[in-house]
Amino acid sequence: MTLDLALSVARSGLRLLDRQMARTADDIANAGTEGHTRKILEGKALSAEGTGIGVRSLPAARDVDLALQAAEMRAGGDLAAAALRTDLLGAVETAHGRPEDGDSVGGLLSTLRAAFIDLREAPEDPIRRSAVVTASGDLAARFNGVARALEETRQAAHDALVQEAAAANAALAEIAGLTTDIRRELSAGRTAADLEDKRDLALGRLAQSLDIGVIRGTMGEITVVARGGMVLPLDGAPAFSVTPATVGTGAWHGGAGTLPGLMLRGEDVTRRVIGGRMAAAAELRDLTLPRMQAELDLAAAHTAARFEAQGLRLFTDGAGTVPDVTLPYAGGPVLGFAAAIGVNPAVAADPALVRNGTHAVVAVPGGATAFAPNPPGGPAGFAVLLDRVLDFTFGANVAAGSAHPGIPTAALGPDGSLVSTLSGLASLEAYGGALVATQSGARAEAEAARERAGAMGELLGTRMQQRSGVDVDREVAAMVELQNAYTINARVIATVQAMWDALLGSVR
Repeated sequence: MTLDLALSVARSGLRLLDRQMARTADDIANAGTEGHTRKILEGKALSAEGTGIGVRSLPAARDVDLALQAAEMRAGGDLAAAALRTDLLGAVETAHGRPEDGDSVGGLLSTLRAAFIDLREAPEDPIRRSAVVTASGDLAARFNGVARALEETRQAAHDALVQEAAAANAALAEIAGLTTDIRRELSAGRTAADLEDKRDLALGRLAQSLDIGVIRGTMGEITVVARGGMVLPLDGAPAFSVTPATVGTGAWHGGAGTLPGLMLRGEDVTRRVIGGRMAAAAELRDLTLPRMQAELDLAAAHTAARFEAQGLRLFTDGAGTVPDVTLPYAGGPVLGFAAAIGVNPAVAADPALVRNGTHAVVAVPGGATAFAPNPPGGPAGFAVLLDRVLDFTFGANVAAGSAHPGIPTAALGPDGSLVSTLSGLASLEAYGGALVATQSGARAEAEAARERAGAMGELLGTRMQQRSGVDVDREVAAMVELQNAYTINARVIATVQAMWDALLGSVR
């Protein structure tokens, strides 16, 4: 090996070591930067005719476990979805009240029954009659409050869907721009590792909106595929859109419904989106909350109908009517009744009607037995209606030996497509208690899912940091090794220079 070649080899080594130390210093400096991953800068030995002629620096590359990264992104989407459900369903749980305080629908039904029991002991007591009216008003107000909370929460779910479409578009536009920059850098033979870190952060934000998979090419290009097979465009133009709308009780999405869907370049993908806040918002708006609304409407309507069947029109809507619970829910009078239910104005004006009755009942096969109200001036101790209410309105049967018609579990929702799990509950109190437990428990289930997703995300984040993050201690040790190697190469150059000086001196 000539002195010139030895000097060239040493200088190429110094250049590589200089870049490696700069890269290591950059990793240490960015150890706390979000999304920064450890970079590797390697060298490639050069030779000519079997003789080493130096080393060439390769572009810096990321040290990333892509499978682990994909799992972390999915956990982030699960966490975001569960957090949205928890936040929105919290308003429903609050509206239901605290069952342990007896102020939920189930508890207030029990309170109303207790008020009738008290009145049965002294039908002539006006204070006890007023107590029944007061308990009835409390129950109707709870129905109204929960119905209002469900409607507001459903509107919030739609608004969240609009916001998530905008957030997904922003993330896709950023990903598209960064992909263009990455391809340009790689095509020029330069590193794009830091740009890839930024793109992965944008992909992580997109994964919070919907579950995605990423197919990576050799020159920085990627294909983003939503779970379910939808390829998301990366051309910088908005991909998703949702029209802002006012969500009414009878509105639904799909078919002849009036609610707008989540559109992907003109195609309705509302039912195809899986995971993330998009899917959570759509599920709440179109499935969970309408089902809860139907269950609440049925509870209110059957409460009014069972009193009506025994001769006491205790609850009505604003027009003074009791809905026919035998009609289909979708498009029928039961839909939205929980928001309209109130104490019959006639009863509120004359509490004695809760003892005397409001109307006569004609016996029908399988229905209630005949009843005639207490006539004006009738006995103050009239207890016929009170016994009917306690035995049958609050019981499992409409009359001795005849069960109440079952509260529907299918063909629910504004479009008749939903199904309830509240089945086999014969009494009002049983149905009301199960309704409160199920609907209030939905937030607790969402909270538990959020905790599980958070724990999984934290575990994967820790593993990702250990695998691809910057370990400052390890990088400092590597820096020491690089400095030692740099010193040795510098000595080689110094030795070669001394040899050149000696050679030139001998020539002189």
